Amino acid sequence: MDQATLDAAPPEMRTRWQRVKSHPLARVGPGLITGAADDDPSGIATYSQAGAQFGLDMLWTMPLAYPLMSAIQCMCAFIGRTTGKGLAANIKTAFPPSVLRGVVVGLLVANTLNIAADLAAMGEAAALVTGVDRHAMTTLFVVATLLLQIFVPYHRYVFFLKWLTLSLLAYVAVLFVVHVPWGQVALHLFVPRFKADATAAAVVVAIRYDHQPLSVLLAGLGGNRGPGGAG
Repeated sequence: MDQATLDAAPPEMRTRWQRVKSHPLARVGPGLITGAADDDPSGIATYSQAGAQFGLDMLWTMPLAYPLMSAIQCMCAFIGRTTGKGLAANIKTAFPPSVLRGVVVGLLVANTLNIAADLAAMGEAAALVTGVDRHAMTTLFVVATLLLQIFVPYHRYVFFLKWLTLSLLAYVAVLFVVHVPWGQVALHLFVPRFKADATAAAVVVAIRYDHQPLSVLLAGLGGNRGPGGAG
């Protein structure tokens, strides 16, 4: 709600709106959106394929990689908090320009491939729901995303992005709807069952890339996520 609309609104509505704006949840910034966005379509597609092929056999990768991922996340956060700069700015200060260029090029390649996988997964999912050709749906998502990013200012739709993060609660709801064999989950979580073949190795690489320390480190190159430097 802009200031002109707020001034024209009745006093009761203005009071209610000011109460909403002063709520702690209203100050949650792009950090929440970024965290939710990391649960991207390509990651969901990867996990779905891994579960369909191997069932619970890949759960052992989670306790193996989670400490590494957490350490890198904390390191990036402390670097930003201590210096007030993003990773790219700190790399530029501490290393030769060639190092920064190499890392940025790696980020560009990785992000390009990741976005392509996201759009392809979205097109596939939309095709399952609508029956429209997946290539047409992927093209539609590409055009719509580009138009929104170019013509709609961030501050106009960030409010809706915050509310869309509630969609992650669907994961919690699934636990109450689907029967989960918790005994088998615990067993496969701590007792690896790995088949030494090319297919299993490819799935392990795909799963771990989605949250591996290097990809998390590269993802922080842009510095503080979101306009205004808010994390």
